[in-house]
Amino acid sequence: MTNTLEATSSVQVPFLNLRQQWRSLQQELEAAIWPVLESAHFIGGSAVAEFERAFAAYCGTQHAVSVDSGSAALQLALLGLDIGPGDEVIVPTNTFIATAAAVHVVGARPVFVDADERTWQMDIRQVESAIGLRCRAVITVHLYGQPVVMDEFKRICSARKVCLIEDAAQAHGARFAGQKIGSLGDVACFSFYPGKNLGACGDGGMLTTHDGVLAKRVRRLCDHGRVTKYEHSEVGFNYRMDTLQAAVLRVKLKFLDEWNRQRRHWARTYRERLSPLPLRLPELISNSEPVHHLFPVGTRKRDTLGSFLKERGIETGVHYPVPLHLQPAFGYLGYQRGDFPIAERIADETLSLPIFPEMTEQQFDHVCESIAEFFRTKDN
Repeated sequence: MTNTLEATSSVQVPFLNLRQQWRSLQQELEAAIWPVLESAHFIGGSAVAEFERAFAAYCGTQHAVSVDSGSAALQLALLGLDIGPGDEVIVPTNTFIATAAAVHVVGARPVFVDADERTWQMDIRQVESAIGLRCRAVITVHLYGQPVVMDEFKRICSARKVCLIEDAAQAHGARFAGQKIGSLGDVACFSFYPGKNLGACGDGGMLTTHDGVLAKRVRRLCDHGRVTKYEHSEVGFNYRMDTLQAAVLRVKLKFLDEWNRQRRHWARTYRERLSPLPLRLPELISNSEPVHHLFPVGTRKRDTLGSFLKERGIETGVHYPVPLHLQPAFGYLGYQRGDFPIAERIADETLSLPIFPEMTEQQFDHVCESIAEFFRTKDN
């Protein structure tokens, strides 16, 4: 094995490779971008409308409203549902801050829930008990591109008469029970940050819903509450998607299923190759088809393993090292270390390995062989 590692020591493995993706689509992307530049129509227009229609059809929803970021999508979803001061919204503590930040920004109170020890997703057993009299919504996060058990979340939210919001920022194209993520809650929120499975050349976001009234209000809110050019029925925001981003995303959408298929291949092979090693992996949820935006593994030697891989030209990530209930920004909520022990352990021990559609067999082998070598090292 030492000879193999020496032979592959020059192999570089990025966390993802956006340059390679751009090169593979360069002609199509330039053909989509140039008409926008030549028209000088940079806000709204046919490119935005076409992408909204295409994304709604892809998700299986009646409506899709484009916005300028996933964070804006979350905020507008809450506002569109009339959630604000005095209300509570349940969110997982093991996720990116944008989920809970949107709740705070609209004036509501985030109520955190621990992670499930097996799946690392939001612990559905704790959600029902966390729903109080002031609760208006539950935000489920399809973390790492793994769908949560949506039928159970829908049952709980329906019984308790609270809204169900899907944070689908990492789950473009994922399915639960054969249905696309983005079509199962009252409203879903997507991010098109460049590193996402479907990424723009900058920021972008989308809301999907079957509710025409909600879609109409969100569309108004993201454009200054505009009814006509100079008539505004309410105070809104400038959260519109740029036309250039819509043109780029319309092209990339055609390739999303194939990119997700490649991610599933690498995730499946990671599980096979890493199974003999002392690593913890989240269990896959039955009746779901994940899209593996991230591939997290757990080890108490997270930092030393990450450093070891970096020395061998392998980039890794840490998602997310500080659970939300321990973030200084949410100190006013009064949570303490120990309140959510599963999420805290996940935060302390999780390392994300490279996974992207353009990954080569040589790069993949280098990652797996390097991890195996790390655990064979005597001082580990």
